[in-house]
Amino acid sequence: FVPLAWCTLVVRSHETSSSADERVSPADSVTLSPSADSNSTRNFKDITTFTKILDSLLDGYDNRLRPGLGDRVTEVKTDIYVTSFGPVSDTDMEYTVDVFFRQSWKDERLKFHGPMNILPLNNLMASKIWTPDTFFHNGKKSVAHNMTMPNKLLRIMEDGTLLYTMRLTVQAECPMHLEDFPMDSHSCPLKFGSYFSFFDSDTKKVLVLKQRTNLQFFHFKLQMNYGLSDDTRTLKYTVMTAHFHLKRKIGYFVIQTYLPCIMTVILSQVSFWLNRESVPARTVFGVTTVLTMTTLSISARNSLPKVAYATAMDWFIAVCYAFVFSALIEFATVNYFTKRGWAWDGKSVVNDKKKEASIMKKNNAYAVAVANYAPNITKDSTLPTISKCALSDPNKTTAETKPEQSKKTFNSVSKIDRISRIMFPVLFGSFNLVYWATYLNREPVLKDLDPSK
Repeated sequence: FVPLAWCTLVVRSHETSSSADERVSPADSVTLSPSADSNSTRNFKDITTFTKILDSLLDGYDNRLRPGLGDRVTEVKTDIYVTSFGPVSDTDMEYTVDVFFRQSWKDERLKFHGPMNILPLNNLMASKIWTPDTFFHNGKKSVAHNMTMPNKLLRIMEDGTLLYTMRLTVQAECPMHLEDFPMDSHSCPLKFGSYFSFFDSDTKKVLVLKQRTNLQFFHFKLQMNYGLSDDTRTLKYTVMTAHFHLKRKIGYFVIQTYLPCIMTVILSQVSFWLNRESVPARTVFGVTTVLTMTTLSISARNSLPKVAYATAMDWFIAVCYAFVFSALIEFATVNYFTKRGWAWDGKSVVNDKKKEASIMKKNNAYAVAVANYAPNITKDSTLPTISKCALSDPNKTTAETKPEQSKKTFNSVSKIDRISRIMFPVLFGSFNLVYWATYLNREPVLKDLDPSK
């Protein structure tokens, strides 16, 4: 809103002056022109003065040599103003941060005396003087903003102190330990320094603009920052380090992975309430839930780097997979014992049929004997009667045995199913209670925070 208001004021002022010029007479115009000429002359003198100052500063200046060469160490003070943080990539183990990177140092060769105490200059002047070779040690990619012009500002004070500001977007490395994923916390460092000079300082010079984080899966907090001096074989240099404390938000993973896994395990346990004779239905339950768990485990791993250890989510998925697979094995066990019961009942039915056939043969033989040894009795009146009476007894016996067989084999419930209906939900509920109580109440362990390492 401020630039818009400024533009509006400028336009209105211009319109007012234009309308005033239209209303004045030629004589008035002649009267106003000496004042305008005097202002332009004064501005021209100021510009000429500043030009002479800059020319005198650059006269004989060698930007290849740092200030205080041979006498003292060049002290470069740095501070970072974070305007935006994120996103954070788990697969690449890196994060992105947008900052205003400011450096301040003193160059005795750039002292001046003039009508102004500060000379505000653009990036063209920065290329003509010495600037620190500050770089980011753990930066993978850094971009300097150049729209619409290079976003750089240089200010020179009377005593030779310089303030050099630039806007950068840095992609920095963030080593992550994912054993507690997705209930994990990380400390992402931002390391920067210079090979030319070193300076030990305990002052915290990293500021973060509030409400300007681009993090969908993390809580953001600036944990700590400090200076660290490192030694190499050739020289000693300072590494300034700022740690950004990140704690992952678990809501996305609960909806995307945990709830589907829990629902799949519950669905696999529904088969315990089906009859053991419902082979197609229980087979569909078992195979479908196993395939679903396989798909969920693969999709959960796609969002993580290829680490050689198991994460907290991997353990949860593995236990859920074990419950689903155990439900399928339980059905196979019940089905096996159910087939053994049917085979025994089938043999008893066959024996009953054999007994019935033997009784029919005996009755037929008895009827033939009566026909041979009682010739006075006619066949039409006696034989059918004897045959019917003889055949009626086996039918009664068969009718009495059928209800007993149906009670043994039809709509039966296995003892294994009865036990599984209670045991599986209790075990799965206990596992969830221990799992969530362990990981949600665990204190975050932030590694790589020791400055001595």
